[in-house]
Amino acid sequence: MEPSDALHAFRHSLYECIHRRADALFELTDAILAADAVPSPVRLSLEASHRRGWGSLHAALNRGRIDAEALRRLLARHPLAASEDEHPVHAVDVGVWPRRDAEASPGRGYHHHPSRHSAGQPIVAGWAYQFIAQPGFARESWAAPMDALRVHPEQEVNAVACSQAKGLLARSAAGDGARGAPLLVFDAGYDPVKLQRGLEGPCARSSSACGRDAASTPIRASPSRPPEPEGRAATDRG
Repeated sequence: MEPSDALHAFRHSLYECIHRRADALFELTDAILAADAVPSPVRLSLEASHRRGWGSLHAALNRGRIDAEALRRLLARHPLAASEDEHPVHAVDVGVWPRRDAEASPGRGYHHHPSRHSAGQPIVAGWAYQFIAQPGFARESWAAPMDALRVHPEQEVNAVACSQAKGLLARSAAGDGARGAPLLVFDAGYDPVKLQRGLEGPCARSSSACGRDAASTPIRASPSRPPEPEGRAATDRG
């Protein structure tokens, strides 16, 4: 398939994943891709690709509906281009969106942050999101997002990571299984014992990497930060 045809097919499939307020949400997606840093979502309505008024943007965010599982399957069908003998590798980590002054924001918790501190501690109030992405090994900056999930303060980040990893393995097996199951590499902030127990059976190999067809030498977790205390979400993106 030609690159232009592949892009057209992907955009059509993405549109089909949106079940309510599809046109407004689709244009909002284009606006995010075209915009530089913006201070608030409403500024995205000023982008040329967003042809509707600012009111439709708020209505889309409040009432729009996206089939998240269909979107995950779509992303699994479009990994980064790689050679036939290259084993797929996926990185798992958590990022935090600081909301220090939004005290009334629902679901806001206290999470680790690599660069912002509060009372001398690397902890900020905000929302945590756990990502799975396929990094490329070519000399370029492209990465393929595979899954993103908000981690609420009452959730245990290791359990959420295990659930996401199992879902990714299932989608990869149903999609492009020719290159084998992906190798999952976790940041050092995760608990290796909890990961091994949670992933035991379908993919567990070591405390830092998992994959049913993983190489004999495990990938070590990055020592970017210490493990989080019990019950606290790990939250920097690495």
